[in-house]
Amino acid sequence: MRKGIRRAAFCAFSVLSYPLLASEVSFEDLARHMQYTSVKISPDGRHIAATTMVKDKPLLALIDLDTKKGAMVTPRDNDQVVNFWWVNDNRVVYTEGTKVSGWDRPFTTGEIFAVNADGTNPKILFGYRAGESHVATHIQHQEGERAHGEVIATVRSDPKHILIAESPWDTGAEGAFSDIYLLDVNDGAKQPLGKAPFRNASFIRDNQGAVRFAEGLDSHASPVVYYRQANDKPWTLLFQGSITQAVPLPLAFNRDDSKVFMSCDAPGKVDALCEWDVATQKMGEPVWSSSTVEISRLMASLDGMDVVGVYSDPGAPTAEAFVPGSDAMKVISSLSRSLPGESVRIVSSSSDGSKSIVLAFSSMDPGTYYLWDNTTGKATALLQRASWIDPNKMAAAQPVEFKARDGLPLHGYLSMPPGKEEAKHLPLVMFIHGGPFGIRDYWEYDSTVQALATHGYAVLQVNYRGSGGYGGGFMHAGYNEWGGKMQDDVTDATQWAINQGITMPGHVCIFGASYGGYAALEGVMKEPDLYRCAIGYVGVYDLPLMLSRGDGSDSTMARNFWRSTLGNDEQALAAHSPVNQVDRLKASVMLIAGGQDVRVPPVHAQNMRAALDKRGIGYEWLYKPDESHGFYDEKNNAELFLRVTQFLDRQIGTGAAGGSVAAGSP
Repeated sequence: MRKGIRRAAFCAFSVLSYPLLASEVSFEDLARHMQYTSVKISPDGRHIAATTMVKDKPLLALIDLDTKKGAMVTPRDNDQVVNFWWVNDNRVVYTEGTKVSGWDRPFTTGEIFAVNADGTNPKILFGYRAGESHVATHIQHQEGERAHGEVIATVRSDPKHILIAESPWDTGAEGAFSDIYLLDVNDGAKQPLGKAPFRNASFIRDNQGAVRFAEGLDSHASPVVYYRQANDKPWTLLFQGSITQAVPLPLAFNRDDSKVFMSCDAPGKVDALCEWDVATQKMGEPVWSSSTVEISRLMASLDGMDVVGVYSDPGAPTAEAFVPGSDAMKVISSLSRSLPGESVRIVSSSSDGSKSIVLAFSSMDPGTYYLWDNTTGKATALLQRASWIDPNKMAAAQPVEFKARDGLPLHGYLSMPPGKEEAKHLPLVMFIHGGPFGIRDYWEYDSTVQALATHGYAVLQVNYRGSGGYGGGFMHAGYNEWGGKMQDDVTDATQWAINQGITMPGHVCIFGASYGGYAALEGVMKEPDLYRCAIGYVGVYDLPLMLSRGDGSDSTMARNFWRSTLGNDEQALAAHSPVNQVDRLKASVMLIAGGQDVRVPPVHAQNMRAALDKRGIGYEWLYKPDESHGFYDEKNNAELFLRVTQFLDRQIGTGAAGGSVAAGSP
C-alpha cells in the first residue's frame, strides 16, 4: 500500500450515522471541526472529491459515485488540504496547508499536488519538496523550488494543464511580482506565460487559458486592474482607484470570451454587475443591481460557461437570476421548495451540467451536500457537514434592521435561545465581528453564537459601518472611526435591543475577537454604564502598537492601508485605546489570547492585563501558548466556550448574584 493513499470502501450515502445529541448541546460537539468542508464533482460527473476529517485527521476523499468506493489521500506531516480542483475526469490537483503562528486556519505551504480519481499516480507537481518522495518511494520528481505556488485556475480546453502563479520565497514582506506558468498535471513541467504587472496580484483567465486580468492593491493600498489581450501581450493599466474610490473588478468571462462580467457603478445603487466589451473596452448597462447589498458570488449556468445570476446576502442569502429560464435557477427553486427554511447554493457541476453538487444550509444547520441529477430532476443527500449537530436544537438567527443615531441603516442578526424566541428581557451578548473593514456577519451556522444561544443567551450581531457587503460608501464610512462612529453603531444596536424589550439595562455583555475584541473593551470604556461585562478575544487594545507590530507593520501596502483607515495621529489613537482608559472601567473583563499570534501579538492582551493589575481590577484570563489568532484546537475551543459561558453566568446569567472575579485569576 502506498504511503499517503489509503484504499477504502467508502459509501458516500452512509455517512449520516452519528448518534443523536443528548438533550443538552455539548460544547465538545459545538467545538468540533466540520467533517466536510468542500465537495466538488468531476467533469464527467462520475466521481466526487471532498475535504473531510476522520478521527481528527484531515483527508481528501475521492469517491466513485457508481460503486460508492474510493480512496483517502493523507497530507504529509499533519498538513491539511486547503483547496482542490478537478483538472479532468480522472485527475485532481490540490494544495496543502500547515499550522502557522498568527493564523487560525492552515496556511498554504505553496506546494501543488496531484492524484488520480482512484488514488493512483500521486505526485508533487510544484514546491520546495518536489524533489522528495511524497506518497511513494518509487516515484521520481523534478527538483524542488524555493517558491510559493498558487493555482490560478483550471483550463477546460486543456485537461492536461493548470494555470499557476509562482512567487519566490526571498521577496520579503513586500510580496512578489509573480511569474505565471502553465503547469503539466502529470509531470510538473512548466511553460512561462509572463509576469504580474504589480506585487501580490490576483488573476482572471479566459476560457482558452489566457491570463487576461491582474487585479489587487498597489503599494499605496489603492485598487488597480491591469489587462492584456493574450499571454504574449503587454499589460496595460485599465483602472486605477484610491483607498476610498473603488474600481470595476473583472469577475468572469462569458462563454465566447467576447465580454467580461465586472462589478460596476450604477446611480443610486450599492453594487451592480455589468458586461465589459472586450473589443471596444466599454462598459455596458447593468444586468443586475441592488440598492442595499453587494454581490456575494456569481451564479453560473449548470455547465459553468455562462453567468446567469448572482447570490447576495441582504439578510438571509438570496439567489437571483437575470437570464430568464436559467437552468441553475430552476435547480435552486426546486430544492428550495423541497427544503423550506434552507438556503440553497450550487457549488460544483459536471462539464455538461447533467449533475451538480448543491449545498443546503441555514443559521441552525451547518449544511448538507446533495447530488442533483438534472436528467431526473431529483436530489440525493450525500454528505452532512456536521452530522452530530441537530438543527432542531439550535438557535435561529433572524435578520434585523435599525438605524444608527445619524440615520445610517444598519443590519444584523438576532439569535434567541431555542424555545424562547418570543421571550423578553433576556440576558444579551453583543457579539462583534472582527476585521473590521470589508468583513461582515452572515446568516449562517456559527458555533460561537450557538454556544451562547443554546445556553440561555440572546445574541445580537451587527454589521457596523466599515463592514463589507453593503457597498464601498458604507465601508469607507468606518475609516478612521475606531472608537468613534463604528463604536457608536454597536452602542446604538445595544440600545435598540433594550428598546425592543429583548433585554434590559444591566443584563448586557459585549464579546468579540480581533477588532471585535477591541470593540468589546472600548465599548465598556466608552459606555461604562451600558455593559455589565466585556470579553476580549485576541483583541487589539493599543492602537499605536498596531502600526508598529502586527498587521499594520509587515509591508508598505499594509502600513499605508492602516495609516489611512486606522489613523495616523498617535495621540488620538492612544486616547481610543482600551489600555489607556482603564480608569473609566466599571464592567467585569475577560481576556483571551494565543501565544503564537502574530496578527495581533499577545503583547496587546498582556499590556491590557498589566493595566488592570496595576489598578487592582479583577478579570478572567484564558491564555493558550500554542494557539494563534483564534483558537484552532477542538479541546481549546470547547474550553473557551465553557469558560466564556461560566463568566457570563456570573455576570448576567443565573449565577449573576455570585461573588466577583479575583484579580489576575487563572
